[in-house]
Amino acid sequence: MSEVRFPKNEVDQLLLNAQLRDELEPYMDESVELVDASQMSTQEENRFLQAMLCWERSPVIPISQWFEPELQLPPPDTLSDRNLSKVMWDALDRLAEQRIYLQCTEHLSDRQLYCVLYRDILPATEKKLDLPQNDLIWKLVDLESDPELWLTYYADSDERYQWEFENNRIPPPSIQPPFSRKLPEPF
Repeated sequence: MSEVRFPKNEVDQLLLNAQLRDELEPYMDESVELVDASQMSTQEENRFLQAMLCWERSPVIPISQWFEPELQLPPPDTLSDRNLSKVMWDALDRLAEQRIYLQCTEHLSDRQLYCVLYRDILPATEKKLDLPQNDLIWKLVDLESDPELWLTYYADSDERYQWEFENNRIPPPSIQPPFSRKLPEPF
C-alpha cells in the first residue's frame, strides 16, 4: 500500500477526509464510534482513518512470508553453536528490517532464542501493516505470561513493589539475566 501524502491546507484535508471515509464505508462498525473525532484536527483524523484503512486491507500472513524471499531458518538441531549464533543474528537483523523487534530475551541462550524464532515467531500469523512507525514488538516474557521469570529478570523496582502489594507475597530475588545481548531496537 502506498503512503498517503497529507495535504497542508484545510480544504484539501477535508477532501481527503471524505475520500478516506468513503473507502472505509464497507468496514464501518461500532468500533469507529469509540473514537471522538471532534477532539482531533482533520489531519490527525485523516491519519487515524488511513491507519484503519490500512488495518482493514492488510493481509494476515506468517511472519516468515513478510520477506522476499521468505525467511526460512534451518532446524536448530542441524546447526553448530557458532553457526546457529550467526544465523540467529542475521534473522534478528532481517526482522528489524521489517520493524519486528524482540524484547526480554536475555534469560534465553542463543540456542533457546533461535528455537523461539524458528518455532514460534516466524510461523506466527500477524497483520502486515504498511504504516510508518508501526513496529511489531515481540515480548518473550511479561508479568502475565510468566510472573516468576518477569520478576526475576525484567521487572523494575516499582513493578516488583506493585506485584508484592497486589499479591501479598515477596517477589523472587531480582538478578541479572544470564545472556546479555544488544538486540535491534525501534528508532
